[in-house]
Amino acid sequence: MPLPPSHAKTRSRQSLDALKVWNRKGHYYLGLYFLFFLWLFTFTGLLLNHSWQFSDFWPQRKVSTFERNIDAPHGASDLERARDVVRQLGIAGEVEWTAARPDSPVFEFRVNRPGHNFNVAVDTPTRRAKVEQTTVNAWGVMRILHTFTGARAGDKRNERDWILTTVWVLSMDAVSAGLILMVLTGLYMWWGLTEKRNGGIIALVLGTAVCSVFVFGLSWIYR
Repeated sequence: MPLPPSHAKTRSRQSLDALKVWNRKGHYYLGLYFLFFLWLFTFTGLLLNHSWQFSDFWPQRKVSTFERNIDAPHGASDLERARDVVRQLGIAGEVEWTAARPDSPVFEFRVNRPGHNFNVAVDTPTRRAKVEQTTVNAWGVMRILHTFTGARAGDKRNERDWILTTVWVLSMDAVSAGLILMVLTGLYMWWGLTEKRNGGIIALVLGTAVCSVFVFGLSWIYR
């Protein structure tokens, strides 16, 4: 039996009110959750755009070396052998650029993580590993985090093999998805404020126009 029109309107109104409440909660809870992620990327974006002397971390880097005896690396591939060496050396990070040449007894690779870079060279006959470690300060770590993915686009020789890199990348995906949701929930709340629509439309049009200039205009100007 269909509901009377008054009851149907009441239920529709209740559903709409519930949607508004959850939309508002989603908007500000997402904002609070992503607050420090957004600050991190905002601040590191400023560091990338400007050559501020206080954040010039590379001249302040620290380089050190050490050598250590290890067991013969085990593994069916260069990556597996590199991981075995990394485990024995007690270092952690993303393994990159493994290289074992037939004409050389030296097995080389690099291990990266934000703030630390390890160049490893293993003399397989003597089972001696030499490690050159480069460490940067907190400014360097923040700048690296802005672009750190653990893998370079188009580089098929290297894939993510460190669990923390995967967690970081998934977190960045979550930030991107969260920002999309925040924008959508913000649009919904704005549209519900009738007296604010005209000002919102002006801001939306101006923002779209400025973004379009950078996305499309600059490429067209220099074609």
